[in-house]
Amino acid sequence: MMEHIKWKYPEAIVTCEWLKHRLADENIRIFDCTTYLHYTDEDPLKPYDVESGLKDYKEGHIPNAAFCDLQGQLSNNESPFNFTIPDHNTLAKNFQAMGVGDPFHIILYSTNAVQWTTRVWWLIFILGFRKVSILDGGLKEWQRLGYNLETGENSYKPANFESNPDSNVFVGKERTQDSINTENCIILNALTSDLHRGENSRYGRPGRIPGSTNIPFHELLEENTHKLLDPTKAQAIFEQKNIEKKTRVLNYCGGGIAATLNAFVLRQLGVENLEIYDNSMSEWAKDNSLPIEITKKVSTSLLH
Repeated sequence: MMEHIKWKYPEAIVTCEWLKHRLADENIRIFDCTTYLHYTDEDPLKPYDVESGLKDYKEGHIPNAAFCDLQGQLSNNESPFNFTIPDHNTLAKNFQAMGVGDPFHIILYSTNAVQWTTRVWWLIFILGFRKVSILDGGLKEWQRLGYNLETGENSYKPANFESNPDSNVFVGKERTQDSINTENCIILNALTSDLHRGENSRYGRPGRIPGSTNIPFHELLEENTHKLLDPTKAQAIFEQKNIEKKTRVLNYCGGGIAATLNAFVLRQLGVENLEIYDNSMSEWAKDNSLPIEITKKVSTSLLH
């Protein structure tokens, strides 16, 4: 009989039912983190167009929620890549201006995909602020339960917290390259399997970081509700890839978004030695000095 696993940090995940009963609590601040990607696979120079979720937020959001503009407020807009993390001082000031800080409990959600939520969660977490949770199932689960939405736009007064940045979570291409074929380190790709195999050139050169293994982010979500998979099932997926609590896991994807979901679930399962390659394949695939690996197709003529 399979052992039933529980999340190591249950306070980092809240349910819609839990939040609904606390909407009147002034110490809870809610942020809609929705962002949309429109893939442009026909354009070899640009993997996708980014659209803010602000318009949809104004048309309907969880009561009291403010909007979190990931690209505009929480990314380095001077970077050639869409979601590069800004310097820690800028990041902390922008979060504080949005209303993140003591004594508030920050609740994050998104409409379309939980990885936008986990990206913002990690950005807050690495600054040392711990009273932050994701809303399991996001807006779709809130609506499925029949809970009310409100329209318009909200904002919070600025707040403060003592920033104590961790510079070891988000890493660059040098750290990633040095980690290839490193003992007790698994480089984990959160992209879909076709991208991992090298069947799609969305980010430039098709393929993956050599030696990396693949757990597409969507495999960690319930298919119909997009809530996080039961922790026992999630742990079984990672164990199939030989990932244990003591393993160092360097997570990557296309642009540092989906990888944050894999890293979030891993932390919830007790894996603490986690890294996220920030610019991921958006950077790696375009740098011809970096190695790349594809899965070679077996010719059907060789099978006869």
